[in-house]
Amino acid sequence: QVQLQERGGGSVQPGGSLRLSCTTSRPTSSRLGMAWFRQAPGQEREFVAYISWSGSNSYYGDSVKDRFTISRRNGENMAYLQMDRLKPEDTGIYICAARVGPEYTYWGQGTQVTVSS
Repeated sequence: QVQLQERGGGSVQPGGSLRLSCTTSRPTSSRLGMAWFRQAPGQEREFVAYISWSGSNSYYGDSVKDRFTISRRNGENMAYLQMDRLKPEDTGIYICAARVGPEYTYWGQGTQVTVSS
């Protein structure tokens, strides 16, 4: 059973920044692609960002492009999400996910991010 643990959520004013981290119990020999999703109350889960095992490929949801940056330490099954210029509509539970193949197999419990003045 692979476990994912998110850290770094909190409350911030609009325009501020937060940095999330996601660690996994999976050995580094298991090459996981890692991603962030988010879910706001009453809304469907939304894709935020993805980074490949090597870190050479990354993708972002349209609503966070140019404001969020996903990264990872080379050779480690952990990922970060740097969130800048936060907006109230970024509020939600941010959930880390990981995959070996095309499907996300592993999910964290999530961390709350609140953007409010």
